[in-house]
Amino acid sequence: MFDVSKLEWTREPQSCTISADKIEIVTKPNTDLWQRTYYHFQNDNAPVLQMKTGEKFFSFTVKTEFDSKRRFDQCGVVMYLDSDNWLKASIEFENEEYQHLGSVATNHGYSDWATTAIPASVKSMWYRFSRREDDFCIECSDDGVRFTQMRVCHMWEAAGEISFGIYACSPGNSSFKATFTNMELTACKWQAYSED
Repeated sequence: MFDVSKLEWTREPQSCTISADKIEIVTKPNTDLWQRTYYHFQNDNAPVLQMKTGEKFFSFTVKTEFDSKRRFDQCGVVMYLDSDNWLKASIEFENEEYQHLGSVATNHGYSDWATTAIPASVKSMWYRFSRREDDFCIECSDDGVRFTQMRVCHMWEAAGEISFGIYACSPGNSSFKATFTNMELTACKWQAYSED
């Protein structure tokens, strides 16, 4: 079972409840994680709940459910090392028609954003965050069984101990509840590369 007692806050949300099998976060308005690229602004105040590990090979899986309703409301998985080095994946609400399923890798103070549009009616998503030394894979799933790759990336400052977990934020003047369940920490499910 996933041990929630090992989780620590880097900035707390508006409110939260934590039990052994469920975490609920209510976001504060005007909270986000973003660094420099394209928009030029920097925002580093999203609530992040993580645990530390020096383990080089593992996978962390979690199911998210959310009632996001304002542009850029988001919740998902995160590896937050410091303000200039982090990785996140989430669904970001856009409008009543569609939202963005995507991920952001931030290395040395610059963020990228890789997305795909999905229907706004989607209100839950599973994520699997996997580590193989200082390389990482994020996958998503609508049923917790079949996972699809979202991103593979290298994180320059993630060679040693890292912190990883969950986050939720509302970059606009908004607040919503994000629910995290089915948290599981396992041996790495991201298989080593083979040409066969």
